[in-house]
Amino acid sequence: MHKDAKYDQFCHNIGHSFKNLALLREALTHRSHSTPHNERLEFLGDGVLNCAVAGLIFKLCPELPEGDLSRLRANLVNQKALNKLALELNLGELMRFGDGELKSGGNRRPSILSDALEAVLGAVYLDSDFAKAEEVVATLYMPLLDNLDQKTLGKDPKTLLQEYLQGLRLALPEYSIISTVGKAHEKKFKVACVVTKFNIRAIGDGGSRRCAEQAAAKEAYKIIKKLSISTSST
Repeated sequence: MHKDAKYDQFCHNIGHSFKNLALLREALTHRSHSTPHNERLEFLGDGVLNCAVAGLIFKLCPELPEGDLSRLRANLVNQKALNKLALELNLGELMRFGDGELKSGGNRRPSILSDALEAVLGAVYLDSDFAKAEEVVATLYMPLLDNLDQKTLGKDPKTLLQEYLQGLRLALPEYSIISTVGKAHEKKFKVACVVTKFNIRAIGDGGSRRCAEQAAAKEAYKIIKKLSISTSST
């Protein structure tokens, strides 16, 4: 497929056809490839994204107080959320990298993909206006917000699990490291999350102890919710 055809599909997916295609190419150019690259557009897109998401959730969640809105926005614009959207858009396949960066897996690196998506939003803003950038943000985020659970509000798994157990007046979960492997700069952690009352021992993996604990807490919370549903239906 010709590269411009790939751009066409990408533009269709985000809901914006660029009048100035050079802006899109710049947004998808990593600094390892050439100049102009996407770092200035990423700076601009970061501001556009934060404002657009704030407006979107302000309208969709009229009952939420400021603290909950702030937490929800933070969870929608962080690297994890942006990387997920970028992967769904196959952004890494469209980007231009230097040979070294490409060989090292730059087209799959979450930090690079999330920055590139912000750069695309900056490019949309310059190619059109803020209203159009808001439309693109809505196109990307509405599938997530349609399934929004206002009880969780994007809280991280450890917080959800802790609040759930506290609501039942139960002891908090205990976390312990099972194993640590790999060199210092690329360690992998395996952590256990134990919830004694429910006789649950969930395992999580991650590139840091914190990430592994979050993964274990997510699994434990999932198991507990299934148990709760099962109990309530019998």
